[in-house]
Amino acid sequence: MKLKDKVCIVTGATSGMGKAIAKGLSSEGAKLILSGRNQERGMALEEGLDNAVFISGDITDPSYNKKLVDTAIESFGKLDILSLNAGILGLGNVQELSIESWQKTINTNLSSIFYLCKYALPFLLKESQGNILINASIAAFKSFPNHPAYCASKAASVALMKQMAVDYAPKIRVNAICPGPVDTPLLWESAKAFEHPETAVEDAKNATLLKRLGTPEDITKLVLFLVSDDSSWITGTTVTIDGGIINT
Repeated sequence: MKLKDKVCIVTGATSGMGKAIAKGLSSEGAKLILSGRNQERGMALEEGLDNAVFISGDITDPSYNKKLVDTAIESFGKLDILSLNAGILGLGNVQELSIESWQKTINTNLSSIFYLCKYALPFLLKESQGNILINASIAAFKSFPNHPAYCASKAASVALMKQMAVDYAPKIRVNAICPGPVDTPLLWESAKAFEHPETAVEDAKNATLLKRLGTPEDITKLVLFLVSDDSSWITGTTVTIDGGIINT
């Protein structure tokens, strides 16, 4: 097991990519603190995994992020890895998007990363090799209609990743992944923002060079590589995993 006895906080763990990532980390021996908003789904996930603790809460609340870190230390005695997957869309162009929705999207997709890293870093620095992996999006590089807050927050999360990689090397590796169209509830929600929402997901699939949507399991395989010693010479890097759609 590549991650035996590593302790990892996983945000966005109750659905989509975050859920698959949590399962993958557990299968490689990691001990998990699971974060999400849905109590029922979170408890079901906790019960299905070994050495996992679920804590429901609002990832935009700094005190909740501190609680995640405190629980990791209280439950498992250390912290090795952050897997940061929480995200929302905030749909509508700049004129249509409410200030409240803008702020909620930025706080969920960007500020929460800052909060959790702030509280986790003192403990990550105590380990021989800490690891932070941000789940961003190709929206950091490729603009989509009616996604201003999402695109801005994902681009900013990549910039934050690069900056932290500079500050905390060599003790901590910090990287980001940028998935393309992955078959999750968020993708189907995103389709509503396009001119032809009824065909948007199919259009995205056909726009990939590999002519299929990604799966959460595709993403999990990359995550397991990037948080393990197999990628020990990789930091400050963004890895695109999108079926080639960025090239179309």
